[in-house]
Amino acid sequence: MLNEIQVKSILNKHKKRDDWFLDDYSVNPYSGCSFNCIYCYVRGSKYGENRANTLSVKINAPELLEKQLFGRAKKGEYGIIALSSSTEPYMPIEEKLKLTRRLLEIILKYRFPVEISTKSSLVLRDLDLLKEIDKNAILPSDLKPKLKRGVIISFSISTFDEKLAKILEPGAPTAKERLETMQKCKEEGFFAGVCHIPVLPFLSDAEEELDRTIKTIKNYGADFIFIGGLTLFGKGPADCKTFYYKFLEKYYPELVPKYKSLYRIFFAPSKEYQKELEEKLKRLCEKYGIKNGII
Repeated sequence: MLNEIQVKSILNKHKKRDDWFLDDYSVNPYSGCSFNCIYCYVRGSKYGENRANTLSVKINAPELLEKQLFGRAKKGEYGIIALSSSTEPYMPIEEKLKLTRRLLEIILKYRFPVEISTKSSLVLRDLDLLKEIDKNAILPSDLKPKLKRGVIISFSISTFDEKLAKILEPGAPTAKERLETMQKCKEEGFFAGVCHIPVLPFLSDAEEELDRTIKTIKNYGADFIFIGGLTLFGKGPADCKTFYYKFLEKYYPELVPKYKSLYRIFFAPSKEYQKELEEKLKRLCEKYGIKNGII
């Protein structure tokens, strides 16, 4: 079921620039997501508190974005816009509605740079607009010498195990499809890479598996890769922590005690685990000659 909703604002200004994606703003044309990833951090986190129970389209998003970007551009407040930060901008419904495309047309008009985070091949439909944004966007002055591009495209991948992915990401394209789409973006001259988030403790975080993953990503021509651990939010029946533990209990019951020890009462794994994961990534990125991060 698809709801049509009116929102009061569509352009979200961050308190500080995102360390990984470099965005100063975010735009989410939809609320909810038909990919239904069990581990989605939006479920149960502060980003999902006002989320509709079903997939919703923000029908007044173009009018709002036009108004908000006009004001920001007039003041010279340029910054990278993340599209999207809490939903998928290229769900199947986008093929019909073209809402993301309409927002990109407005972003191009006001010459803002954009970071696309997706799991979908539908992004290829909009490469014409993205090429224009890439050439014409005005970057913040501190990013100009480091980035020199108006478009960043990142493809989110959690696992290359297709059987596991079908359980965890039931509505999403396969990891192979995402890499093939990234490769096509690269062939068209875009700056594109992989967001290997979330890495799944005890399932996809062994150094041998990370080695295979980064080698594969490098072979597909990625410009960059960054890695992040799994976050588990909430206690409600529809929250990601609840969903994920149900998944473990059904398919990997032996891992439940390990997860409880690793996460304890927190939403993120221990600092020691995160540090070890970062060190693995650094070693492997050096081994395969791929950039660890966008800049």
